[in-house]
Amino acid sequence: MRKLNVFEIDCNLFSVYNQFDNLLSELRRRTLPDAIVAYINSGIDLVNSTSDIGLKNQIKKTQADILKLLEKELKLVTQNHYRNFWMAVGTAGFGLPLGVVYGSLVHNMGMMAIGLPFGLVIGMAVGSSMDKKALKEGRQLNIEIK
Repeated sequence: MRKLNVFEIDCNLFSVYNQFDNLLSELRRRTLPDAIVAYINSGIDLVNSTSDIGLKNQIKKTQADILKLLEKELKLVTQNHYRNFWMAVGTAGFGLPLGVVYGSLVHNMGMMAIGLPFGLVIGMAVGSSMDKKALKEGRQLNIEIK
């Protein structure tokens, strides 16, 4: 069994923290309602009160909660938000049924996976167009969540 490298842990924590800090910097540039600012501040207080052991997970959870609230209340999304969402929907919702139809037409259900790339492309196209629309309307934050 190999040893746990402390440097790797610190790098991972640093990248998560840096991404969260970039999100907060981007939100500071916008005018947000007081209720949302209070919610964000309570999330930051929760992160600040977390011990070192669960800090990375707490930052990720707080970031996800803030992004959900921003999308629900203000329709603000990050870069490539819709593309990433629709890739999964396209694969499962379009690609899989296309593959089943193709597999049944050629009487070989092993060919079912052939529809997945088509669904992926359809989802990417739909999501990218929605991302462009959000950018045009000024609803896109200048940050990409990885």
